[in-house]
Amino acid sequence: MAFVRGMLGGVQARGDDIAPFLAVAQIPAALLEQASSRVTGEQYVALFHALVDQREDESLGFLSRPLKRGSFALITRSALGAQDLQTAMKRAAKTMQLLQDDLLLELHAEGGRVGLRLRFTNPSVAEPVFLHEMLVRVFWRLLAWFAAGKLRPIRFDFAFEIPAHAGSYGRIFPGLCEFGHQHTTVWFDASWLTHRVHWDEVAVRMFLADAQSNVILSRTRDDAISNRVRDHLRRTQPSWADLGVTASALHMSAATLQRRLALEGVSFQSLKDELRRDIAIVRLNGSSVSLIELAQELGFTDSTAFQRAFKSWTGSAPGAYRKAGG
Repeated sequence: MAFVRGMLGGVQARGDDIAPFLAVAQIPAALLEQASSRVTGEQYVALFHALVDQREDESLGFLSRPLKRGSFALITRSALGAQDLQTAMKRAAKTMQLLQDDLLLELHAEGGRVGLRLRFTNPSVAEPVFLHEMLVRVFWRLLAWFAAGKLRPIRFDFAFEIPAHAGSYGRIFPGLCEFGHQHTTVWFDASWLTHRVHWDEVAVRMFLADAQSNVILSRTRDDAISNRVRDHLRRTQPSWADLGVTASALHMSAATLQRRLALEGVSFQSLKDELRRDIAIVRLNGSSVSLIELAQELGFTDSTAFQRAFKSWTGSAPGAYRKAGG
């Protein structure tokens, strides 16, 4: 919920009503007050789209003047024709500077590393934690795309103290995270600066087709084992296959599946629980299904087991969660 409140921070700071945006994303306003509440990835992306589309501002109201729709596409296309990663990022940084007045994107060398740094020239907009989280992610993902998805970060530095929701950073920022730095920066190996960039207009169009969703929501590779497990669990609802059945369906042993999931930082049970949690949130917010029926849909032996699990996932009992959403 900290990320949801953070995303709304720009429009709230301007005194605008957030209710229309929450309505589009089907997020009950009462959930904002429950720190342990969660929304689905689809709701989160829908909120982002609603803010951008209705406000005509890809900076979500955080910067002193809007980044009109199409700004990110223009920044991306400005790098077309660049011979290497360094040139591509410098072109993107220059275009970003032409579009707004509040910050600079800078490449900063240090030893064998290079940092893509956010340097705010307007201190009045630099305070919101979410703005740092969003911008460093957006431009890191762009930089990684320039490098054909092979570029790996060494470390993320953040220009704020560790927030209460930092425990969620592992799924968003794929590297060591440090706090309390002067500038928010993502670091990578300097050898990548000379990496050749081969993208053409067709590739750019494909990248931009769903760029907003891809940069605002953590995505894993399409061939990741965790994605294959999720797909299998979705297809086999409501039987909710166990580890052994799922491993067999993916043509591997249970031990191999566990080991490969561990390499991606997840477990079979956590994937299963995340999927069941998201389904439960959608059903509680959008239907009148009874808790007994919902427990059966999610593969629980009884309603009590489901209620206990849901409270461990969200911090709220399902009945209280539905009431807050109503």
